[in-house]
Amino acid sequence: MPTRRSGRRKALLGAVVFVLVVGGVGLRLLTVASSAAGHLQRAAALAGELETQLRAGDLRAARETAADLRRQTGAAHADTRGPSWWLGSSLPVAGDDLDAVSAVAAAVDALADRVLPPMLDAADGLSATARQEPSGLSRIREAAPRIAAAVNVARDARARLGAVDQDGLDPRVRAAVRQVIAGLDRVAPLLPAAARAASLLPALLGVDGPRTYLVLFQNLAEVRATGGMPGAFVVLRADHGAIGIVEQGTAAATLGTFPAPVLPLDPDQEELHTDRLGRFPADVNLTPDFPTAAALAREMYRVRSGVSVDGVFATDPVALSYLLRATGPVPVPSGPALTAENAVRQLLSQVYLTIGAETDQDAYFAGAARAVFDRLVTRTPVGADLYQALSRAAGERRLLAWSARPEEQEAIAGAVFAGTLPADDGDRPTVGVFLNDGTGAKLGYYLTRSVELSVGPCLEDGSRQLGLVVTLGSNAPRAGLPRSVLGLGLAGAYTVRTNVMVYAPTGGTPVAAVQDGVPVDFGTGDDKGRTVAVLTVDLAPGARSTVKLALITGPLHGGRVTPRLVTTPGIGPWAVQVRPGEACSK
Repeated sequence: MPTRRSGRRKALLGAVVFVLVVGGVGLRLLTVASSAAGHLQRAAALAGELETQLRAGDLRAARETAADLRRQTGAAHADTRGPSWWLGSSLPVAGDDLDAVSAVAAAVDALADRVLPPMLDAADGLSATARQEPSGLSRIREAAPRIAAAVNVARDARARLGAVDQDGLDPRVRAAVRQVIAGLDRVAPLLPAAARAASLLPALLGVDGPRTYLVLFQNLAEVRATGGMPGAFVVLRADHGAIGIVEQGTAAATLGTFPAPVLPLDPDQEELHTDRLGRFPADVNLTPDFPTAAALAREMYRVRSGVSVDGVFATDPVALSYLLRATGPVPVPSGPALTAENAVRQLLSQVYLTIGAETDQDAYFAGAARAVFDRLVTRTPVGADLYQALSRAAGERRLLAWSARPEEQEAIAGAVFAGTLPADDGDRPTVGVFLNDGTGAKLGYYLTRSVELSVGPCLEDGSRQLGLVVTLGSNAPRAGLPRSVLGLGLAGAYTVRTNVMVYAPTGGTPVAAVQDGVPVDFGTGDDKGRTVAVLTVDLAPGARSTVKLALITGPLHGGRVTPRLVTTPGIGPWAVQVRPGEACSK
């Protein structure tokens, strides 16, 4: 009997201890969960403050906020790693919520601790460089490898949150998971470009010695494959972050034309575009391959000036309008102040309607370029607005860069601003639609553009059919335009002639074309390993024309096909539709 009573007492004591332990763990877990939630809520509020400060360019306040943010996320992460949290995560129902909160805390702590600091260091270096402080570029260079490491940190955090099963989560926890995932999806794609910029900028801005660059301004009113005719240009000198204009000119007056190509041309490109590519500065970008255009422009400038620049950049008035949102209005000699709202119309239309002589137009363009440049480098804070303007311009292929130094060009080659067609990978075939003016005029200002790309049936060899529909229209008036706009009028005084080039996916080919319901022949050629179809579209004022082209890709992997479409940047955005195709049945 004593033994039996002793056993009962031990069992009862064990049960009491178990209840007390579980109850204690539960109370501790409630306390810790409340603490973690509080830290995460404060972190969310601080993230909003940080974004506002960065937009305003207030880096000192941003650093203080970032330090507080790291303290909050670190505390939340610590709360979710203790023994009570581990025990609670093994419980049914509530355990999934605790695991999800732990993943959120780990993700935001990783961002605050290992992604945000190097980005702020680089931003601080940029700001110091803008103030012409010698240490600015060194700070950017020091931040570069940490930003490169941050790419993997953000990728790992996104993968961990993506693996969270959101079914059955408390609605508040599910909302937090989705909010952080959305933030990572905004931030993660920017980091590779930021890492590349941080590694390149110090050298490009002359930290190791002075650099010179040729900057081409593309006139979108006369369409070229990369955007517009290279009309005006400036030559910049960068020395330890200090940037200045050392020369201005125009393609026609300063560079002129050349009796023979200034560099040996790729035979395929010469056959497709003629030797004008290497003889006329206004035609170096008949090809959409910016490295080709840049190398030719550099050599043309060297022949005329005796100076070999270190690289070539290109931009256009639409990109300028984005930058003007960051700079504010810029006064311009002999004309109205340029603003984000009026820059495109003023530079691509009004100047031709109000200034008659070509030399006076050139003088106006030169004055406008210098005024905007001076505002950018002397009075514009380095903040989120400026970064977003540059990112948008680059993403739309309105800001292009090429370096004459092979090691730098190799790094640029993978960037969005490289001005090349992305390589086809997996089941992502790339189609390029590029335009060149055939009118010899500035009527491209009135051109409208739309394009549709859809994936069709599967073929026996693993390739797919693609359907491309390109519609161009003209909003040109029927009278009243000056000679400087009408130009040579090669297709008629008010008729816009456009040469449409369609670059098939690598290993693919165009097979048939229909224009406005009628089957048509088209020219073909090759450029950088892709087959190119060429058609000409003439548009009278108010007219529209639709070209439908059937293409075949090279053999694909057989999965869901999501094609990419690359187009010539225009004055207005293309109306674009891309329709993926489901995987082929085995």
